Amino acid sequence: MSADTNPHKGRTGLDRIIHAAGYSWSGLKAAYLGESAFRQEVWLCVVATPLAFWLGRGWVQISLLLGSLVAVLVVELLNSAVEAVVDRVSFELHDLSKRAKDIASAAVLLSLLFAAGVWGAAAWQHLT
Repeated sequence: MSADTNPHKGRTGLDRIIHAAGYSWSGLKAAYLGESAFRQEVWLCVVATPLAFWLGRGWVQISLLLGSLVAVLVVELLNSAVEAVVDRVSFELHDLSKRAKDIASAAVLLSLLFAAGVWGAAAWQHLT
């Protein structure tokens, strides 16, 4: 094993999949317990998921409605990861740290606007 090789990357096959699933579950749990924005978005998804089946006209529209919600959660997880890494490096106020956090926050905003647009268009079509 070379000096550049990550010693934690040695798993393969089913063992790798099982451990990766555990790490993913740990990440979801950490985000839910430690990030209020993620918790709010999870509960938005819980409430909105049944509405997607009522509002959507066909499986494509339902998939877009649900996919837009999942996109918000994915982007929020990435935002939380960026914030954690920046905070791990330093709590010192720095222009690059601010830029990284602001850009990640902007990504969350765009995902929320996208979801609102998808849901608004579906609601408009449903009501007209």
